[in-house]
Amino acid sequence: MKYIYQLIIVALVLVSCSADKDNSLDSVLETGNLETVRQKREELVNSQQALDEKIKLLDEKIKSLDTTKQVPLITTFKANPEVFNHVLELQGNVTTKDLLTITPEYNGILTNMFVKEGQSVSKGQILAKIDDGGLSQQLAQLKIQSQLAKTTFERQKRLWDQKIGSEIQFLQAKSSYESQQESVNQLNQQIAKTTVRAPFSGTIDDVITEQGSVVIAGQTQLMRIVSLDNMYIETEVPERYVTDVVKGKNVTVNLPVLGKTIDTKVRQASDFINPANRTFKVEIEIPNKDNDVKPNLTARLKINDYTNEQALLIPQSVISENADGEQYVYVVMDKNKEGLGTAKRVIIETGRTQNDIIEVLKGLDNGAEIIKEGARSVRDGQAVEIIEYNEDEKSN
Repeated sequence: MKYIYQLIIVALVLVSCSADKDNSLDSVLETGNLETVRQKREELVNSQQALDEKIKLLDEKIKSLDTTKQVPLITTFKANPEVFNHVLELQGNVTTKDLLTITPEYNGILTNMFVKEGQSVSKGQILAKIDDGGLSQQLAQLKIQSQLAKTTFERQKRLWDQKIGSEIQFLQAKSSYESQQESVNQLNQQIAKTTVRAPFSGTIDDVITEQGSVVIAGQTQLMRIVSLDNMYIETEVPERYVTDVVKGKNVTVNLPVLGKTIDTKVRQASDFINPANRTFKVEIEIPNKDNDVKPNLTARLKINDYTNEQALLIPQSVISENADGEQYVYVVMDKNKEGLGTAKRVIIETGRTQNDIIEVLKGLDNGAEIIKEGARSVRDGQAVEIIEYNEDEKSN
């Protein structure tokens, strides 16, 4: 207080001097002498500069004496252990293993198309028929010849069993019968190729070739069949996550077009790293009870690649970095009942981030009170005043 009184006295003296100068100024103006007026002006300018310097010194002294203005106002939060589920965000496409464009196994005219678009079919159901080009007639003739060869063989066998006839006759009859049987089987297989059957149960998505068209084996696309029962999402994951993204990991799937979110798991993780882009493929199963998930839909994926049951999480905005590249935060020490404490700088080591939250691996104790608002304006060892305290606040 003694210093403040002294400063007030100095200020009063300065004001008094200013009043005396004003009286002197009137007399100078009354002289009407230009040179005298200029000299007076110069004196006043010099006096003003000296006065500004004195006022500056007064302000600095007041600032140093008024200690209440040196305590910055801050807010804090507590770093308590909690579960941290880090997710890897990727994009994938919905697909199915039961999606096939059917082509014929036989050349000929498509004589019958037994299904239409949108029709549900069962595995093995006949979908279309191709003209066999006379194979059925050939089969009928072969069956007659095969029946004759069978009768001849059976008679020769009975005779051979009774030790009648030669062995060569028996073997020739047996060979002829077996040859006829093989020919019949081969022709049956050829004729079976003229019948197009469903390889699995599903829906005829598109009929591509019309009845009466000439089709070529392995080339002409007859129809497309799809099943929505075995849907999955395929995505490519960077190789650095090869030990984190494995079979059984939890996945949240978002289908923006459908406005649908599904919780599922990784069904399969490939062991092959693509050398072209250094990624590996992952399959994610996706239930489809309502059959609203379609092939080639775009999906946004959040794959849980890391979990810490006792993580200390803080906002990235409270972290600073020193010249050595070390990260640090300020914590409040020795806090009293009035909310006054001391800021202490703590060097930390951080781990994974999720949005604006980061995991602290080393440097912080459980329950440490960390400065949030005002963290950029405090210094190590400085007194601080807490104006707000919210234990649960981290990310806002």
